[in-house]
Amino acid sequence: MEKYSCTVCGYVYDPAEGDPDNGIAPGTPFADLPEDWVCPLCSAGKEAFEPET
Repeated sequence: MEKYSCTVCGYVYDPAEGDPDNGIAPGTPFADLPEDWVCPLCSAGKEAFEPET
């Protein structure tokens, strides 16, 4: 599964780890995150994330 990085603060969403502090289980692909999910560091929306290359 592809990692996505926040273009605002650099946080990397790793699907293997999820975001357990915000109720996102490990193994959750970025595309399956809720539309209202935000970056846990800077609160940027999903639209601020880009796939890592």
